[in-house]
Amino acid sequence: MTGPMREPTFWILTALVDRPRHGYGVMQQVTKLTDGETRLLPATLYAALDRLTAEGLVEVDREEAVGGRLRRYYRLTDQGGAALTTETQRLNRNVETATRLLNALRPPTGPATVTFG
Repeated sequence: MTGPMREPTFWILTALVDRPRHGYGVMQQVTKLTDGETRLLPATLYAALDRLTAEGLVEVDREEAVGGRLRRYYRLTDQGGAALTTETQRLNRNVETATRLLNALRPPTGPATVTFG
């Protein structure tokens, strides 16, 4: 993967960091991690999971039959973890740059400086 990661991709990979999840579980975890700001639609999620699988960033962990339906669990690959780490570092650099510039605009006796992380 080259260039900045799309936001849904970032959150899908992040949702898979701690354990394998099935599609609906990924959607729920993304909603939880973003405090409801990002809600993935099933079509968006499954297209992204297909793409991420083809790119080697996630892989199928296992499949289970639940209520007569097949439930596929996905897990983050080492390559996916590395891509997420790279993207997180890129985002941190962006935040640090913006924070530094915003803080430079504030007078020393003004309100508290903006801090992140």
